Amino acid sequence: MSSLSASAENLTDTQTNDGSSMCLELALEGERLCKSGDCRAGVAFFQAAIQAGTDDLRILSAIYSQLGNAYFYLGDYAKAMDFHKLDLTLARSMNDKLGEAKSSGNLGNTLKVMGRFDEAAICCERHLTLARQLGDRLSESRALYNLGNVYHSKGKHMGQRDPGDFSDDVKEALMKAVGYYQQNLALMRQIGDRGAQGRACGNLGNTYYLLGDFQAAIVHHQERLSIAREFGDKAAERRANSNLGNSHIFLGQFELAAENYKRTLSLAIELGERAVEAQACYSLGNTYTLLKDFSLAIEYHQRHLAIAQELGDKVGEARACWSLGNAYSAIGNYEKALHYAQSHYSLATELGDPVGESTARMNITDLRKVLGLPEITPTDFDAMSSDSQRSKSSPEEQETAQTVRQYRLTPDGKKVEHHTKSESGTIMQEDDFFDLLTNSQSKRMDDQRCTLKVAGGSVSVVEGAMRKPLTAQNRNPPQTKDNRNALLEMIADLQSERMDEQRATLPGLVNRAGLALKPPPGATGVAPDDAFLDMLMRCQGSRLEEQRSELPRPGDILEDSEEGTRRGRSNIGATVPDEDFFSLISRVQGGRMEDQRAAVPLGVSRRLAMPNNVHVQPPNATTKEPGKKN
Repeated sequence: MSSLSASAENLTDTQTNDGSSMCLELALEGERLCKSGDCRAGVAFFQAAIQAGTDDLRILSAIYSQLGNAYFYLGDYAKAMDFHKLDLTLARSMNDKLGEAKSSGNLGNTLKVMGRFDEAAICCERHLTLARQLGDRLSESRALYNLGNVYHSKGKHMGQRDPGDFSDDVKEALMKAVGYYQQNLALMRQIGDRGAQGRACGNLGNTYYLLGDFQAAIVHHQERLSIAREFGDKAAERRANSNLGNSHIFLGQFELAAENYKRTLSLAIELGERAVEAQACYSLGNTYTLLKDFSLAIEYHQRHLAIAQELGDKVGEARACWSLGNAYSAIGNYEKALHYAQSHYSLATELGDPVGESTARMNITDLRKVLGLPEITPTDFDAMSSDSQRSKSSPEEQETAQTVRQYRLTPDGKKVEHHTKSESGTIMQEDDFFDLLTNSQSKRMDDQRCTLKVAGGSVSVVEGAMRKPLTAQNRNPPQTKDNRNALLEMIADLQSERMDEQRATLPGLVNRAGLALKPPPGATGVAPDDAFLDMLMRCQGSRLEEQRSELPRPGDILEDSEEGTRRGRSNIGATVPDEDFFSLISRVQGGRMEDQRAAVPLGVSRRLAMPNNVHVQPPNATTKEPGKKN
């Protein structure tokens, strides 16, 4: 597939002012904007290029591919899939096998993030088949990498409880991922691409972790760490240390895990990643709890709590309060333990976490018994929750809530009228409220009215005209062939527009005379203004490069399986690692955890409850090089 830069160089002097030249220049600016990180502006230029139109299928194919990639980066996967499909259609029409292979790979990646794993696997396997037929080793390695990611994501999506504890279907998917990653790693070693070797090792380490083979996971994460240091890739080094710590935890090697988490914390601070810094503190706090060094555990959990509050992460804040309550209870400081247990209950209530609420209730009840305080009643818990909610709401929200309570859309609303007068003595009456509501909603109601559209003119209504019931119509069936033909013609007219809408089109494709074969949706035909053209004058030196899938490079990959993805997520849970190993240890290492609990005096035999509501995912299990979550 020829690149657009080659297409630009091949334009003749007679073509410099035609639609193809305008299309190319718009696309060049769109490519420049996408490279600079402004994908939304880049999409606008690509869409303008499609409106300008071109009869060069190579240019149009590259525009489709780049639009697909831009929408993928923006998280609009449905549109990304549509444009990658158009690119695939053009590649097949031109019998361009390499272009078909690359567009199949792009389509497979898009389907993967949409959760359509079987379709994604078919596309990636087609990519692999074509790459091997063409003898393109780089394209083959990319296809192997993509297939590994598809089966890794499929295994995670199908669900697993603890590493190594899952169904045969999940194990089969993960073993396929291992096979493709190993083939990719072997090919990268032959080619000598050290960066790609590091990514393959990271993915293999995470997949072996899911399979419960922690020794193999450590071997591959160690190689990943070595290659990251070789390239000075601090982010990859930080991820490798975090993954090594998670693997050491499951082998009971807590001291080694602590060392890895400390290096993770140091690198997160160096990189300025506050959320990841909090995650490292959380992991260190839990690790030192396992080592029974509760003073250090408290120190790290306090740091986690401070950052969670700074970032507005209520989930992380609740987890930190629960951890601090357990740690203070372990050293016998029951007053502080009660304080954090109550904070945990308030946050769990605010988050709507019933398991967290029940855990906090049990902890509060036990701690009050230890301290000799009166037993708390369900009403007291409800009051505690209500007080927490009121303290969280802003004065504006409280005033709004009061206003809503005053104005009720029922006849009883008038009864509170004399209680709601303002200082000026005026008040909105109920009738005035409904008048205002009617006026403000009238236009919206008009917009929802249905209108009849009849080709060739407007609908005229004859006064007194009535449609016969179906039974009456059926008593007088058409008697002549002319009537039947008229009926068929009427149906054809009504269906013609719908039939046209179902035809496959290639937006932006024009014939040699410069006429669009079919205008793209939303095309207005308005020429760009002078300000828009002035922007194009600054992009004459750049030329588009081919945008289809290639070997992963820093800045090119949105998501693979080396680390978990938090694309577009809010701060909720941002300071808690996706791999919350402490919840796993509470089940896998149950005996050790029982030894860590503080004995409750005064004959209270019930220990403080441990939460079991943590949703566990593999350690940073799906990486994306740019836009990574950690």
